[in-house]
Amino acid sequence: MHISTKEIEVRYAETDQMGVVYHSNYLVWMELGRTQLIEDLGFNYASMEKEGVISPVIDIQASYKHPVRYGEKALVKTWIDEYDGLRVVYGYEIFNGSGELALTGSSRHVCVKKDSFRPISIKRSYPDWHAAYMSAKAQPQSAKG
Repeated sequence: MHISTKEIEVRYAETDQMGVVYHSNYLVWMELGRTQLIEDLGFNYASMEKEGVISPVIDIQASYKHPVRYGEKALVKTWIDEYDGLRVVYGYEIFNGSGELALTGSSRHVCVKKDSFRPISIKRSYPDWHAAYMSAKAQPQSAKG
């Protein structure tokens, strides 16, 4: 499994009055982590968009554990948790400046034609991406018995 990392310098504008990162900014950081993962695998999301294909979020989950504060650097770890040739689920962990786990999360995506929002098969339309995702995704946990 390939895990990408992205360091984020916490900006004042991302925090609330207590100096703690406002909850919605973690979703932006998840996107930055996802973009880093795609680049690490040798691809560019913008090139897919130029071809009229987009990958909207169809579900998102975030569990907040510890705060990240102004002046810290956050570390975003991103990986492919599930992938079936059509849908992809990215997994995330975000750590605060003390190394504490600040957030766990996931986002589910599907690729669609921009003009019609009709789903497309990544496997058929982008075989290189498909191969890279199959190689990089998390391996299923073995059943305990």
